[in-house]
Amino acid sequence: MNAFDRADMWRGAVPRLTFLPLVEYALAVIALLLFSQALLGPLLADPEQPDASEALRLVWLPVYGVTLLLVAVRPLAVLDVMIRAWPLVALALLAALSTFWSLDPDVTSRRALALAFTTLFGLWLAARFDWRGLLTVLAVTFAILMAGSALAGALFPAFGVMHEIHPGAWRGLWWEKNTLGAMMGWAMLAFTGLAAFDAKRRLIWLALLAPAFALVLLSTSRTALLAALIALAGPMMIAMARRDFTFGAMAVMAGLTGVGLAALVIAIGPMVLLEALGRDATLTGRTDIWEALFRQMADRPLLGFGYGVFWQVENGPAFWVRQETVWPVPTAHNGWLETALSMGLAGVAIAAIAYLGALTSAAWRLFSGNETYWALTFLIMWGLISFSESNLAEQNSMMWVMFTATAAKLAQPRAAAP
Repeated sequence: MNAFDRADMWRGAVPRLTFLPLVEYALAVIALLLFSQALLGPLLADPEQPDASEALRLVWLPVYGVTLLLVAVRPLAVLDVMIRAWPLVALALLAALSTFWSLDPDVTSRRALALAFTTLFGLWLAARFDWRGLLTVLAVTFAILMAGSALAGALFPAFGVMHEIHPGAWRGLWWEKNTLGAMMGWAMLAFTGLAAFDAKRRLIWLALLAPAFALVLLSTSRTALLAALIALAGPMMIAMARRDFTFGAMAVMAGLTGVGLAALVIAIGPMVLLEALGRDATLTGRTDIWEALFRQMADRPLLGFGYGVFWQVENGPAFWVRQETVWPVPTAHNGWLETALSMGLAGVAIAAIAYLGALTSAAWRLFSGNETYWALTFLIMWGLISFSESNLAEQNSMMWVMFTATAAKLAQPRAAAP
């Protein structure tokens, strides 16, 4: 047997890189499970200061290493996505630059590096997978989280159910009930979005809506219940809009009215929304927090106080916010205000460009493309939640990974998207 015969036999015995796609899918799911901070977070970290855990920090090092390895396999594709999704890259760069004017440069440099890798992983997802592949990875991840949370609540109630605060409310694999509810709301949207692509397994993905919704109810989170209803109603309204002109006009008008009213209530009358959700605005203290924060932001309006440090420096401006509100405020409870604290109006402007650009692209696809069922509904949900939760430019956050991947894919031309 000559050398050429041996080479042919070797090529026939070992498929050329056929294992690579499976490895990429598996690594993507594992990384997303870690970014969800399920199980490991409650076991290894304090919910008030998750980044203070040395053990949890060590968990992220392999994730960052795998991210670099995955990017190295497809460098040109990732570079192309980075160029097209430049506001996301610019936001990560601004976070890193804020080290130079940060209240605590060491914390900012560490958290900015984590944000850079979180953003890079989301960009890799956009470069590696088409819409069906991306939604498959997300849906599989959420299915695992859903199963784990159900088992935790049913079989290990000491861990999976809250006892001291909100006794009886399920929290699943996370610190508290609202996170479980929010995750299951996103899970419902992922299942619905993938069902639009995967006709062969459509009934399976739609069947998973029931247990996910059950976990939303068991979490007793009213905000999550609202998100879950939007996750169901959004794709239905898009489907109605595509039936004919009459249904389309009705769906578009209803959607615009609903989103406009929600934005108006949140912007000028959050008390109305809080009362509708069964909460007292004076108990949540969010309006008091926001008023105090505006006064502190006046000192550094353009560039902020440095990424991720405002609440960490106890004798800094956060001290006066806590003095005014008379309780240990942990976050701004508003993604845009949190960004303003970290990176000033410059950061807010870049984030707004990223969000509005993605939202416009998704809305432009209202009448074509199965990706719209996920993308448009996701961005509307994410935008509304950003007014009450600090979900913008979060390091080591599955939410930011999903936003980055979705926005980056929307920035790609349809013909060029893998």
